[in-house]
Amino acid sequence: MSKPYNLEERTFLFAKECRIYIRTLPKTISNIEDGKQLVRSSGSVGANYIEANEKLGDKDLLFRLKIARKEAKESKFWLQLLNDLNPDQTILSESLLYEVEELRKILSAIITKTSN
Repeated sequence: MSKPYNLEERTFLFAKECRIYIRTLPKTISNIEDGKQLVRSSGSVGANYIEANEKLGDKDLLFRLKIARKEAKESKFWLQLLNDLNPDQTILSESLLYEVEELRKILSAIITKTSN
């Protein structure tokens, strides 16, 4: 599946796919709690990227981009945890882990370019 070029759309799809993945997990206490954290952080990637696009200035742009990248790193943490604890669901989680790393790299490149 080709990924959309529009980063707002791509981050939206990532958050949506995380929610779909969480629905497939067994309803254990740890999956529920870790899933809640993933819902928050995955949604924050896109929300902060959208806020960055509505920047109030260059400092605000960089600040929002860095928060979006931080939330991507946090999403990766929760995905890795869920991936390790739910080996039956690795096909879904590994594709999400790949995508979140791609998003982190894209955000890092934008931050580097904007900082110069």
